Amino acid sequence: MSGEGRWVHSPPRPSATFDEYAIAEIQRAAATGIYDIRGAGAKRKVPHFDDLLFLGASMTRYPLEGYREKCSTEVTLGTRYAKNPIHLKIPITIAGMSFGSLSGPAKEALGRGANAVGTSTTTGDGGMTPEERGHSKTLVYQVLPSRYGMNPDDLRKADALEVVVGQGAKPGGGGMLLGQKISDRVAEMRTLPKGIDQRSACRHPDWTGCDDLEIKIGELRELTDWKVPIYVKVGASRPYFDTALAVKAGADVVVLDGMQGGTAATQEVFIEHIGLPILSAIRPAVQALQDLDMHREVQLIVSGGIRTGADVAKALALGADAVSIGCAALIALGDNSPHLAEEYAKLGTRPGCYDDWHEGRDPAGITTQDPELYKRFDPVEGGRRLANYLSVLTLEAQTIARANGKNHVNHLEPEDLVALTVEAAAMAQVPLAGTNWIPGKTGDQF
Repeated sequence: MSGEGRWVHSPPRPSATFDEYAIAEIQRAAATGIYDIRGAGAKRKVPHFDDLLFLGASMTRYPLEGYREKCSTEVTLGTRYAKNPIHLKIPITIAGMSFGSLSGPAKEALGRGANAVGTSTTTGDGGMTPEERGHSKTLVYQVLPSRYGMNPDDLRKADALEVVVGQGAKPGGGGMLLGQKISDRVAEMRTLPKGIDQRSACRHPDWTGCDDLEIKIGELRELTDWKVPIYVKVGASRPYFDTALAVKAGADVVVLDGMQGGTAATQEVFIEHIGLPILSAIRPAVQALQDLDMHREVQLIVSGGIRTGADVAKALALGADAVSIGCAALIALGDNSPHLAEEYAKLGTRPGCYDDWHEGRDPAGITTQDPELYKRFDPVEGGRRLANYLSVLTLEAQTIARANGKNHVNHLEPEDLVALTVEAAAMAQVPLAGTNWIPGKTGDQF
């Protein structure tokens, strides 16, 4: 109490549970009666590659000398059954992002950038566009539950097929394409009414389990004369069993997508509360491949929050053969540019938040079907920017590999890593820094 007999109140204290964002979401839900939809993947902080460190070479092994000693980055995908495996110059691929979600010029830019550095692009939902096929030397065609735009001719034009079972941002759920992005062209490609919101299917209509998937993969192989690799993409939820079942079904490549992976649009409750961080999913997937004696014979591509060459190197060290990027590729193209801040403010967002991709009013012209907006985007310049970014990722990964005494980035291994936190050590199954303790694996903590 104060000297005058009145209580002195403590200063206001925000709740850790009902923080500003949680309160705003309750108020929004109460006012509108609908759930929130957005894109761009999980925004909550979870254990990630930043929680790992490379040890580097010293007395126990020698580093490679600068750029004078070769450190290779090539990777071959689809060596199990395909007559024509994919040979890439770098272990970084472009993830599936649909025409509809992205503009035609943006798809062209992805192809241009990938071509310049010798890697592949992926169609995403909604079918194959001339812009993408015409500018992508190596194009992976996604076979999704929706089957939008899918036809045998396009399947035969592809260099690989990717059967999508799930996506990291929404395992168990389908995505959305709001009506403002369903233009005449998108509607025709997807056989949808123009301007009407649509939700993609969450499961394939003609199979309900692994045995059916095996039949579907067999059909796709016959359709393409066994020439191209067949990928199976799963969202990270039960990575050990999903990887094992994909191998059993006959996959050449398994694509594993963590919860930090982006999405064109879906419910935020999916994005933030379903799925596993990619850091926790890689080692179980690798273990499944090793238990089946298929590690490196069936290749593993991981995705979900890859941003830097260090992320690439850490994913490879944990046992992946390659990585895939989506959100980072769009950022590299030039999306959410600061000079467009006023236009983003009109949408209720700001440059760098990347939560407005589904609205169809992207001022940068990348995630829109509005002709006046996508004319702003130069696919040649966007491709150049993406190629620069991919080159930097590759050089960074090579630099790390050399520092660990490796002459190929795929020679990096878990023994090159330690973790900064107990959580990351348990998920990545590498020792906590300064100890030989792997939580859940070893008893000696020091």
